[in-house]
Order: sequence, then C-alpha cells, then structure tokens
Amino acid sequence: MKAVVFQGAKEPLEVKEVDRPECDADGVVVETEACGICRSDWHAWQGDWSWIGMMPTPGLIFGHEPVGRIVEVGENVERFSVGDRVTNPFNLSDGTCPYCQAGRANICERSVPMGFIGFQPGAFAEEYPVRIADQNLVPVPEDIDAKDVAGLGCRFATAFHGVARRVDISPGDWVAVHGCGGVGLSAVHVASALGGNVIAIDIVSEKLDKATDLGAVETIDSTEVQDVPQAVKKLTDGSRGVEISVEALGIAQTIQDSVNCLAPGGQHLQLGMTTADEGGEVALPVDNIVQDEREFYGSYGMPPHEYEDIFRMMEGGKIDPSAIVSETCSLEEVPAVMERMGEYDTMGIPVCTEF
Repeated sequence: MKAVVFQGAKEPLEVKEVDRPECDADGVVVETEACGICRSDWHAWQGDWSWIGMMPTPGLIFGHEPVGRIVEVGENVERFSVGDRVTNPFNLSDGTCPYCQAGRANICERSVPMGFIGFQPGAFAEEYPVRIADQNLVPVPEDIDAKDVAGLGCRFATAFHGVARRVDISPGDWVAVHGCGGVGLSAVHVASALGGNVIAIDIVSEKLDKATDLGAVETIDSTEVQDVPQAVKKLTDGSRGVEISVEALGIAQTIQDSVNCLAPGGQHLQLGMTTADEGGEVALPVDNIVQDEREFYGSYGMPPHEYEDIFRMMEGGKIDPSAIVSETCSLEEVPAVMERMGEYDTMGIPVCTEF
C-alpha cells in the first residue's frame, strides 16, 4: 500500500510502497477515508518535543486525525465488525488504568500516541491499525462527511475538550483566544457556541476574518498593538480582563500574554505545545497568579466518549467542524502541505481525502 514515510528530522517526506498493517488480536485495521494534517505532525517531522520523549524514527508513518472503514478485526474485538465506519482519538488508551476508569482516557498512564511511535503507525496511508479497538474506536454516523470527521480529529477535539470540559465558560464570559491556527479557530468556534464573547488574537488578517466568521465578537492584530494584554482588557467590561484565556500556539510571548490578560480568578487554558525555542518551559508571572488566584489548565486530546457530545452538537447545528477545514489534498500532496506549515502558510485544518 502507499504511505507517507518519515525519513528523519527535517528530511523530505516520501510517498512509498509499504507493507499493509498487521491486525492484532485486540485491534483492527481500517481503510482510510480521510486524515487531517496537523501541526503536531510538522513538529515531530522537525525533531521537536525530544524533551517529552517524542523522537520519531525513520520509517514512521504520521497521521493521527483519521476516519475510515474497518477491513480486518482481531479475534478478541467484541464491539466492532468489518464494514463499520470509525474514528479514534490520537492518544490511544488501554482502558484499565485509574484515569481510564475515571473517564479520563486521554491521560491514560499507558497512552500511545498514534503516528508518533513505530509500533502504532498513523493514517497517512491507505490503511492504518488501531490498537485495543474496543476501548479506542468511536462509531461515526454515516451522514457526516469524512473530511469533517478528520477535521475534528486532534485540533478540534483538543479544543472542544479544553473549552467545554477543562475550564468553566458561562454565557456572556469574555474569552480570549491567542493564535488562530486550526486549534485556535476551533477554540473560537466552541467557545462562541457555549455563549462566550470571544476576542481572537493573531498576526494574520485572514485568520482574524475567519475567527469572526466562526463567532469572535472582537479581533486584535497583535502586530498593531504594543501591549496585547492591555488591548484585550480594554475590550472587556470595566477593563478587568477575560474570564477565560486560551493559548493555541505554544510560544512564550503568547502564553505570557494569555496569563496576563486574565481577570482576577480567571482561567488560562493551554492548548499549544511548545517549539524548540521554548523546550517545554516558559517563564510566568507567578506572584500575579497567586495574588489574583488565576488558574492554569492544560488540555490533551479528548477521551472517546466525548465524541458523542460533538456529534450531537453537530446534528443540532451548534457547531460545524467543516467550517474550519481549509483545504483537501491527495496522499501524494501531503509532503507539500507539511512543508508549507513551516512558513505558517496554512489556515484552518488541511485534510487528506484521496488515497
């Protein structure tokens, strides 16, 4: 079968013929309908995240935002059959640890990130395997387009879990979103759907326009202001600041801006993973956090059971992940799309739909 294969950090990605995946007794093999192309794939390709033990080896197949139909089922799988249409979280869990048992499978003690480790290849391929299928697979309604399911993959799911579950948004709350890439635009859309008054911040006017289309009530071009937190505060009631601030880039300056634009008692939500410039560590105004009782939250993926909430909101017209899908491409075009990500020349979520 054809697949996009990692050759080494920053080395050109190659579309090659590889062996089709083997089916474990507890897993399945899925024929790919679509797979989102995520900035996390780009980071791994560039050799980032060694500080958290993420070191892809040559021969790896990226791709962790998939949807497809099962073509082979392991002998121990009970909930799924050949022909079922499915998706899965990118961080595959085992279903047995205390966090899985508490409904927090996204932070499973033995989590395996799909498409970042050799024994769990991703879906930039004609077929892909999913381990522990009964735990990790999610049935997909037949009436939802494949590109829309791939579009909600890692970025929309992470934003949804973070905005809807990790922090406390009430109707009318001010919500700042720093960075309007795929995950940032997803956060704008979800926060708006939950009743938040969203302020979107970015350096690209087209992305700010898209944020407005997705529900932002105010936008800030951070290249045109000297102090982003003060610019945010001026837009809020009494210049107190925002109740919720979301950082979706993983850059030191925007993380600091996010924390500094909070009102007393406000909540910072970190969605962006850092780059090699930060190496996973960023200086924060600790004394201000203490004095104002600000809170800092992380969001990593989404447990499988929350997909049902997204599908219900989609069916009810509350959210529309397809509005964030910016382009579709073939498997052969994936390397070129990944290359453009290094220039931040992609908007929204690109999705591979031709295999």
